[in-house]
Amino acid sequence: MNEFPALLQGFFIHLADHRDASQHTISAYRDTVRLFLAYASDKTGKTPSDLDLPDLDADRVTGFLTWLETDRHNSVSTRNTRLAGLRSFYHYASYRAVEHADLIHRVLAIPPKREHAAVVEYLTMAEAQALINAPDTTTWLGRRDQTLLHLACHTGLRVSELTGLTRADITLSHRPWINCHGKGRKQRLVPLNPTTAKLATRWLKELPTDPATVVFPTSTGTRLSRDAVAKLVTKHARHAATGCPSLTSKNVTPHSLRHTCAMLLLQSGVDQAVIALWLGHASTQTTDIYLHADMSLKEKALALTTPAHATPGRYRAPDSVLAFLDRL
Repeated sequence: MNEFPALLQGFFIHLADHRDASQHTISAYRDTVRLFLAYASDKTGKTPSDLDLPDLDADRVTGFLTWLETDRHNSVSTRNTRLAGLRSFYHYASYRAVEHADLIHRVLAIPPKREHAAVVEYLTMAEAQALINAPDTTTWLGRRDQTLLHLACHTGLRVSELTGLTRADITLSHRPWINCHGKGRKQRLVPLNPTTAKLATRWLKELPTDPATVVFPTSTGTRLSRDAVAKLVTKHARHAATGCPSLTSKNVTPHSLRHTCAMLLLQSGVDQAVIALWLGHASTQTTDIYLHADMSLKEKALALTTPAHATPGRYRAPDSVLAFLDRL
């Protein structure tokens, strides 16, 4: 008897009812399982409904993780996130499919891949402005895209936070702000500068007045997907690069717009703790990456130091063993 479909259904019920997982978590796990089943179905020739746990062993999971990196060109971070989602399901299954305990434990033993810290990709003020000006504002979609890009660069909202915005989340009084529903169900208030508030006010006039109206809808009124946002950012970045050539050397993604906001705040002298609160980071340590990425801050620090005077010379190991170690 094929017990996998029942296990999968039970897992998502468990997430929602017993673990009280957020909708972001459920959606992320759902996307991971969907990708994994598509991969396994292609490799086994079975439909997803016909797959069972023996078809989804550690070798299959490892092959899936390799496929993510080699065929889909996903980052190590994305690979590890997908693994975490699968591990959560197999951990649930370990208590309900004990006859497959060995198979499950082998999957749970798959380690995450070590990540190498990458340099933060962000846009300069000129590049950000070129991107924001790229959409054709004579069309409804162009005005939507311009408002989205402007909001992304000046508020630092995550993609899920942008696509989840409703009219009720935006207050355009004398002190305009956004009520952001962030990661881990955390809510935070993000202020809007006058230019952003003016653009948002103009855009909201084109939408229905219902408070539940999605701020950045598709042409049919539904929420934009992550992929749709990524595609529109790529499209407008390519167009903006014709007038701003420096954009051609950058991989402009929705997340790099979040980094852009953080860097603009840092370069304006905003304290790290405030930036962490602004972006919804759990710790200021997460914000440290922007300090490492900003070369101008390092150059200012260098200018304040007094160069040490040293006599040029070559180091020579005082011992043959030490010399051997030096050559390693």
